[in-house]
Order: sequence, then C-alpha cells, then structure tokens
Amino acid sequence: MLIEKLSLTCDRLLSHRQLACCQSYCGIPLDGMKMLIYTNMDIEHKPLLLTGHHGEISAMTFGKGSRPVLLCSASADYVIIWDIELCQKRTKEGKVAAGTVIGSLLGEVVYLSFCFSDERVAACSGATVYILSSKRHEVISTLTSHLGPLTSAEFCPWNKDILVTTSEDRTFKVWDLKTEAVCYQSFVLSASPLLSVFFLEENRHLITGSTDGQLWCFSLPDDHKCHLVTKMDLQKMEKRHQMHRGTVSDQAGLTEQSDVDEVETSKPALRMALCSSFIDTSIEHKKDNSWLFIGSSDGLYVVDLATSELLNALYFKDYPNLSITMAGSWSISPGLDNSMVFLVSSLFTPCVVLLDLRLRDLERTWACGEGFSVFPSSPLLLESPLNAEFKKKKPEHPKKKGGIKERPLVFHSKVKSSGYTSAPRSIMFSPKTNIQKNPSSKTANKNTGLLLRDYPADCAAPTIPHIHLSIVNKPVHCLQYSGDGKQILCGLGDSSVFLYKSSLTGNPTVYTGHDKPVSSVSWSLNRQWWLSASEDQSLRIWTHGSPEPAIIMGDSLFSKPIRSAQFYYLDKFLLLASGPSLYLYLYNVDITRDDIKRYQQRSVIKLAKCITTTSATDITALSAINDFFSYIVVVCGSDRSIQVFDMNKGSVASALPDAHSRAVHCITQNKGSMFSTQTPDSYNLFLTGAVTDGVKIWDLRTLRCVRRYENHLNRCHPCSSAISPCGRFIASGSEDNCAYVYDIRSSRYLHRLQKHSDTVLSVTFNPATPELLTGTLDGKLRLFQSSSGALLSHDTSAAVHSIPNMTA
Repeated sequence: MLIEKLSLTCDRLLSHRQLACCQSYCGIPLDGMKMLIYTNMDIEHKPLLLTGHHGEISAMTFGKGSRPVLLCSASADYVIIWDIELCQKRTKEGKVAAGTVIGSLLGEVVYLSFCFSDERVAACSGATVYILSSKRHEVISTLTSHLGPLTSAEFCPWNKDILVTTSEDRTFKVWDLKTEAVCYQSFVLSASPLLSVFFLEENRHLITGSTDGQLWCFSLPDDHKCHLVTKMDLQKMEKRHQMHRGTVSDQAGLTEQSDVDEVETSKPALRMALCSSFIDTSIEHKKDNSWLFIGSSDGLYVVDLATSELLNALYFKDYPNLSITMAGSWSISPGLDNSMVFLVSSLFTPCVVLLDLRLRDLERTWACGEGFSVFPSSPLLLESPLNAEFKKKKPEHPKKKGGIKERPLVFHSKVKSSGYTSAPRSIMFSPKTNIQKNPSSKTANKNTGLLLRDYPADCAAPTIPHIHLSIVNKPVHCLQYSGDGKQILCGLGDSSVFLYKSSLTGNPTVYTGHDKPVSSVSWSLNRQWWLSASEDQSLRIWTHGSPEPAIIMGDSLFSKPIRSAQFYYLDKFLLLASGPSLYLYLYNVDITRDDIKRYQQRSVIKLAKCITTTSATDITALSAINDFFSYIVVVCGSDRSIQVFDMNKGSVASALPDAHSRAVHCITQNKGSMFSTQTPDSYNLFLTGAVTDGVKIWDLRTLRCVRRYENHLNRCHPCSSAISPCGRFIASGSEDNCAYVYDIRSSRYLHRLQKHSDTVLSVTFNPATPELLTGTLDGKLRLFQSSSGALLSHDTSAAVHSIPNMTA
C-alpha cells in the first residue's frame, strides 16, 4: 500500500529535522543551507532550488492555504517566508528566487507552524515560542513558561488566538495570544517528553503524543479547561491488534510461525494527521473522520479515535522495496485523488523518501464473523426452539355402555336469586325520562389510554437532582423501570427486592425469599409479573399483590449462580444464564392456590433449549430484546469474549474474542421504549462495560466497536450503563461517587452528576419521561430530571396502553 515516489540521498543526517510536505509540494534541505522543492505530481520534473540561509536549516513547513503556497524555513540566522509559485516564476525568468525574512537570530528553531489564515508563524527555539508575522519582519509575541525545550506548537483551527505548545518537560500549555498568558497547563503526562500535538476540529479535541508511544486526547472547550477524554498506548493497541489478527488467521487456517528474533522497539508519536475526508462507494462505510495517522519510528499506524483501537499498522519491514527501515521524522499531508502523502527521513542513514498511500487500498480491520440484525429477516424454522409449546392435554371422554345420560339440573349458567335476603322495595318502578344517547361513549372509553405521551426527542439530559432516598445500607445491584415508567424494581445486596412508584414516594413493597444478593430483575412486557435472580442459584417470578412467588426455580436446577435473567420473545420464554449455559424455559404462571396444599406450586416450567458457549466459558452477562420478536441474544463470557446466539437455530452464530481487556460485567441493548421511536438501525447498537476498560458501544451489523467511553472511573466494582429511550444519551456508574452522562456521538462526557454518597453501581432511564435513576453501593437512590422536562408530570396514566390482560 505504501508506494515510494521519491528517494533522495543527502549529504548529512536529517533524522530529527522538521521536513515540509503539502498536497502539491515537498521540501528537503540540501547541503545544509539550501532547499529543494519537488512537485508531488511530477517528481521527475526539475526541483526548485531556494537559497538565502547562511546557517544550517533546522525546520521547514508549508502554509495551510492553497493559494498562494507559502513555505517557511528557519536556521540560526533567519526565518524566511517563500512564495513557491512566485519563486518558480522568477526562476523561469532566470532570476534568483528570494524570500521575505520575518525573523532574525532566534536561535536554533526546531519547529515551525502557520496559523490557519497563514498570517502568523509560531517558531519554537529552546523554551521559547516566538509568534512572527508572515508578511514583515516583526515579532508579535514572545512566550516563555515551559521548564524544558519546546518540541512543537500548533494554532487552534477554530480560535485563531489560541496556541498549544508541547515540551520536553512532559506538559502541554494552552496560550491566549491576546493576553500572552497561559490559559491551561497540563499535569506531567508521562515519563517521556511530549513530541507532537494535533487538533480535531470536528469535536474540538486536541491530541498529544510522547516519545514512548503514549497518546492523550483532551477536550478544549471555550473556557480552555481541558478534560481528558481518552488515553491510548500504541504498544498495547498493537498487541491487541496482533492478537485479533492472529485469531482471524487461526480461524482461516493461515497461522504462520512468528519471528523469534523480533525485537520490541519504542513507538514515538513523531507526527499525527487526520485521514482526509473521502467517500468510497466500493465499501460499506462512507467518509470516516475518526482515523488518525501516527508516524512512528518503525512505520505508520492508523488508529480509530472513536474506539481507541488500532485499525492497521504499516511497517517499513513489510515493504522491502522501500529505501527506509526506521524513521526519524515525518511530515504528513492529504494528497490528491483520495491519497495521503508522507515525507519521511531515515533515522540512521542520510536519506529522505516521499511515500504515497491510496486510501482505497487501506484495509480496515473488521471483526470476524458476519453481521446481524435484531429484527428477524426470515421466518422461524420448523425445528426452531422458539416454536416450543406446552403439550395440550386431550380431554378424556369415558365410554359408557348405555343408560340415561346425565343432564344438569339447571339449564342456565346463572340462576336468578329468590330475593329473600334483600330489603323489600318501596318503589316498584321509576321510569328514566332524561336519557341522552351518546353512541361514541363506548368508543371513547375503548380508546382511552391508547394515546401515548411521546418521550421528548430533543430534551436535555436529566441532570437536575430531584429526589434523594436512603433505603437500606446495602448495595443497589440492579434497577429496572416497568414498561409504562410507573414502577421501579430495586435488587439489593441484602437478598431483597424493593418495588417503588417511579416518583419514589410512599413506602415500597418488599419481596424477600432469596438467600444471597439479587443479581438481576426484569419486568414482563405486560407488567403483570416480574422476576428476580440471585447468587443463591435460584430464580423467582412474582405477581402483584402476592408476597409469595408464583414460580421458584431452584432445587439444584443450576450448578452455578444465575448471572442474568429476563423475559424473552414477548414474554413467551424465560431466558437465563448460569455457568457456560444459556437456558430457554417455557413457563405458565398460575397464581391460584389450594388452602390445604398451600405450598404446592401450580405454575409450570419446561426447558425448551439449553445452549453452551463455544469455549465453554462462564457467561457473565446477557441481553435480548423482549419488546418485539427477535432471534438475537448477545452474551459475554469470562474469557472476555462476546458471543451472538441465534435462537432461531439454537446455536452460537458468531464469537468476538478479546472484546475487552477484562471480562464484561454489563451488557445493555438499545431497546428504546413504547414512548419513543428511533431509526431501525439504532436498535442494533449495544453497550458493554468491563472493569478498567470503560464502556464500548458495538454495532451488530458489523460486529465491531464503534465508540468508546472511558471518562468514568471503574476499577473494581461492576458499574452498569444505560441508553436513554431517545437513543441520544448514555449513562454510566462510576467509583468516584458520580454518575456520568455521555452524548452517544462523542467520547467525552456531557455531565458529571456529583454528590453521591458512594460508588454508583446502577443507572437506568425512565422509559416514559426524561429521568435518570441511580443506585449506590451504600443503598441510596437519586432521581435526576431534565431541565427541559422538569415541568412534566410524574403521572403517566395518560401514557398507558389499555391493552386487554395488561395491568399497571
């Protein structure tokens, strides 16, 4: 994929010199004090020779504009601006090409950069950065604050008065050029010097990289108070990438013997650039602006910033035709015709090469396996486990030899009372004379409740504290709202379950019976019953108004604790995970009891299917859609894998190894609610969370991670996450006594909900109104409302479907 367009042997080593490259030209020092300017599209054409420096050229850079193309070069004596097209014209006329001196005797300049209007130039010399005018000999500002030599300086693309500098003192600083003061100074980020900085204009982030391959992405808001968005390590990303590639090769039978003599080298982030926007109609994805090119000493790395994953690594050693094996400096620029251009100097030899990369040839690393959808694309198979039903008992009619057939003594189903027990009538007849016919009254009554109050699609995230409630001094392991948003289940660490109104007013109904902490709770779709699963290897189904469970599943049915359980396939099945097995049960709830045989359970359960994970690893979490028919069940294993079960076939359809660095403890699908409508593709998104590895959002259609969220703190506790009914926000628990709310489209958090008394273990959104409920490690509940939804009524009675056989 890397094509060498130019290889130039120099008279001296240029390994740590800043070289210049843009879309049309590239600039290389010659004999120390001269420069050769090549045209990228026509390398064979005679290069432009520029002279004017009296000292050795230490840095070069092209301007940001396309007309005119400006070049800035620096040596110990001068800093000079060159108009390339004007210089070419003067050379053709036989005249000497000349530039404009904008700075003198600034010392050894190691880095140059233009602002985005090409009006100013930043020159780094020692621990000082000079802001120069690009049109005349003038030093606009002199900025000194770093404790070590500067390594780079870049102007902010969306604010011309902001400059960011990096230094060998391992910090970066944000400068306000109007006041010439430091707006923000980072902490010491690494044990190694920071080398480069790059801006992401789309989401207003900045990225800085160090000598040891560490990358930090910070947000840069208007108040210039930078917040860490994510941290990446090139070596760790490379190992994960190689492990994934090795797994794919194993599955394809193409495993090769690794080199024994392979030496691990450091991966300095010498230069960074964003992949130029392109549209490729030959592949499924179009225009991806989250690809970051990182030029390092051993090759080029392509990183997906949304997921903090390495997409591809182009090593010099894999291209034997290249004239370079190790890089000392990089210059990166978007090229023509969906390409990228790289000017690279060799680390150990006096050689410079110009490389070209066609973006269409850049293979993106996709997850193994085919894509899926939560919506069925085919009817049920005849042998599908989802066709399972209870066997219907045929009525037995005893054969009689003859005689008179038994007949009922009374031929009516109801017998009118004799009236002996009622009071005597004083008025025998009273006619109704004012009858008003209202033929539409029945229709109106039938339609009452069919009108849904829509979940506000454009409301702000719920961040305003509304209610703070202390229930018990035990962890709140799980929370779930009923489908109508009127009730909330709380599974606690003291083996009990509390049932509250969604307003958290009044005393809760307490359900006890488990012997160990409750691991999961789940409402049925019709809200007539709900289940609770516990670490005591039992599952219970409860009904309203009864303190005793209608179904108890225990008695050594399961050898290991039930990690997760829920209703599935429009309440037809119970779906639960225990050990390495996924169980699918038919059930029939019968709440009638015989007073004599009071403890005899009349409800019936029947195993429809038991499926084991591919690697026989214990299941740590599962999720499936119950609101509509779906064949897909997503499970996570203790081996850090994600496995997709096709319940139509009753087998594992695909497995994604090493989805996280630790075992996933929480998985949440985007299920929406009956109060909101999302695009069909949105329901293919799901979240997974793992200790020390943040939260990832995945797309079933490609089985790959599409974004990562890691601003929250999750080091040891299984903090849960949730997606809002509108599909715009993600909430996550955290161990810093806060809950975090993310915009699903950005990796940086929107809000940090503080003042919790302990670790936030559980979070859940109300499906009917923009509210967020959190549960903590010490048994506290906090309810947050939206600023735009605070005036909404808690009464959701008008939003309840009046469907037969459903109760609130």
